[in-house]
Amino acid sequence: MWKKDIDEDEADRFLQLMITDRCFMLEILRFANKEVNDYAPPNDPIFSDRGKLYILPVIRRDMLLLENQLPMLVLDRLVAVCDDKKEDEYINRLILNFFCSTSPNNPRMGKCLHVLDVFRKNLVQPTLHNVASMGSQSNTRTRKFLHVPDVFGKSLLMEWRSKGAYDLIPSATELREHGILFDQSDTDSLEDISFASGVLRLPVIAVEDTTESMFLNLIAFQHSHVGAGTEVWAGTELTSYICLMDNLIDKGQDVALLRKKGIIENYMESDEAAAKLFNSLAKDVMLDPHSSLHDVMNNVREYCKKRRHKWRANLMHNYFRNPWVISSLIAAFLLFGLTTIQTVYTVLGSKK
Repeated sequence: MWKKDIDEDEADRFLQLMITDRCFMLEILRFANKEVNDYAPPNDPIFSDRGKLYILPVIRRDMLLLENQLPMLVLDRLVAVCDDKKEDEYINRLILNFFCSTSPNNPRMGKCLHVLDVFRKNLVQPTLHNVASMGSQSNTRTRKFLHVPDVFGKSLLMEWRSKGAYDLIPSATELREHGILFDQSDTDSLEDISFASGVLRLPVIAVEDTTESMFLNLIAFQHSHVGAGTEVWAGTELTSYICLMDNLIDKGQDVALLRKKGIIENYMESDEAAAKLFNSLAKDVMLDPHSSLHDVMNNVREYCKKRRHKWRANLMHNYFRNPWVISSLIAAFLLFGLTTIQTVYTVLGSKK
């Protein structure tokens, strides 16, 4: 933290360190975006094919650490000094391409605080469905928040007033027994989660060794960084998503089910390890009662309360999964129908 009474020598060293660090980051971003690739020797430890394979993943993880964040203003000034005037989203585009190679159409992030903020905004960018729901909610609710910690604190207060907990939903394997199907969302945004007609749609997420560190830093930033989330319609998207996934995932078999549906890309050593990761992330986080996921979970619970859905799912799982069983049932119904017709004709014939 910067101190006003720091001496001039220390201030110069800090300024030099900050500029050197941002220069290195800028070169990493430009190198990863293939804007520069002709100045490093083939055996360079970072700017080489071997560096791409072994070093860049480590740098990518460290760039998302909350304690490593510096104001975006430093990168803006360096770009202004080094190059001609770039478009407004130039640095944001470099960052998104570095972390999210599949980011669609490079969405506009606007003014961001630092690298972690750019990554967070891309991760929770609102979908058209959620923007519409936000508008309808704003007509009925006029609550104002100062920043993300304020949002989180008020949501916690509401939870405590409602006996300190929110209603849970069953795990993914249990939901399947109730007839609920799982499918991929149209986008990778954590806001693109919906439930309709018995189908729960979730965004695709890759689970690997760096996933825990990534989410922990995003959650810490969301909870503690003053001013974070002021340009986003909801301030607790990440924690609400973690709460939902913690509900859906209890054991490795839940991860296996979501993996088979293409929702989870598991690069951990086992499905059980991925389940433990989500369960550990959910410690000390709460579901925001005003988030769209709260409504999704309510709809899922209401669906599970209707017994006919479970009966239909049980029928499908136990009797219609095997084509031979289906053929046998059809043959039995035909035989029953023919027997009934024969009996009717026999009775009518005897009366004559």
